[in-house]
Amino acid sequence: MARARVTLRDVAREAGVSYATASRAIHPGSRKVNEAARDRVLAVAMRLNYTPHFPAQAVAKGSTATVALTVSDIADPYFSLLAVGARAAADEAGLTLTLAMSGRDPGRELDIVRRLRGQRPRVIVVAGSRVAESPEREALVEELRAFERGGGRVALISQPDLPFPTVSLDNRGAGRQLAAALAERGYRRVAVISGPAGLRTSADRVDGLVSGAADAGIALARGDVVEAELTREGGHAGALALVERGLGGSDRLGGTRLGGSDRLGGSDGLNGVDVIVAVTDVMAVGAMSALRDAGVVPGRDVGVAGFDDIPMAVDVTPELTTVAAPLVSMGARAVRLALAGAAVPLSETAVTGVVVRASTPGPRQSPL
Repeated sequence: MARARVTLRDVAREAGVSYATASRAIHPGSRKVNEAARDRVLAVAMRLNYTPHFPAQAVAKGSTATVALTVSDIADPYFSLLAVGARAAADEAGLTLTLAMSGRDPGRELDIVRRLRGQRPRVIVVAGSRVAESPEREALVEELRAFERGGGRVALISQPDLPFPTVSLDNRGAGRQLAAALAERGYRRVAVISGPAGLRTSADRVDGLVSGAADAGIALARGDVVEAELTREGGHAGALALVERGLGGSDRLGGTRLGGSDRLGGSDGLNGVDVIVAVTDVMAVGAMSALRDAGVVPGRDVGVAGFDDIPMAVDVTPELTTVAAPLVSMGARAVRLALAGAAVPLSETAVTGVVVRASTPGPRQSPL
């Protein structure tokens, strides 16, 4: 037969103090307990192997000492860096960070928030791109509103269209910045590997690239945009699709130059594209691998660039040109915004900047 769990009332009775005194000794707050009573309670608690019942505390206090962060996929460096910052801010506030993953599924994200409400965290932070016309949008807003009505705090990351404190990126502006930087390097025709249709972050970055390319006199046709999953494998597939679109006649993918020439251009190779931009660095890394598989050398035969400036960007060869996003500080700022409550502005936009590296040396070195 299982042994009954030791309760705080058992500790109080054994220590010869009231329940209230035992509670204040175990959970110190504004009301003090004399040192002798506190030491006696703690000694009894240790001897009886007493542990606090956190769900009961949550009901009594209205919340647990946790920050709940929901992300799309913690294996994606974008979200893991956000989590690093969120954890640091939670630590500063004496709170514990918990994680949940939605797999970029709006329905699962909604279900996670519903379940989190029952666990009564102090804060819920939802990180991830919105899906255009998602039927779960209004239900998610209502769940988060209900959480706030119960005393919880909410903040979002990269979701500026929802009515809660938000830390976001100017993804359109980032796309324009990258297009301008590529034009300065001398590139004249861009192809893009985007995320799935309807994903706001991806769509905004592509819109910015298109707008910036037009302003800078770079060719970027909608036909030169291919969709893929926001993963390394997606970037790999997207790059192969771009290469295959440019193949002419009987040319095949392989380790030799297409068309028997050291120059990839005209109707062969990538059909005149001199730089490929992926909407995330993870996808760009996959794209570089695919290009090598096709006998195309990244940084020499074609430029490659991405977004986010994850640590992997300097671990690949050539090092990846990218738009740097302050992901760690964004995660921390979201938690602080939530804890600050109504005294803070509704949203903040993080600053981005292009970091030019060896993957975009310019078309004189990458003659397509």
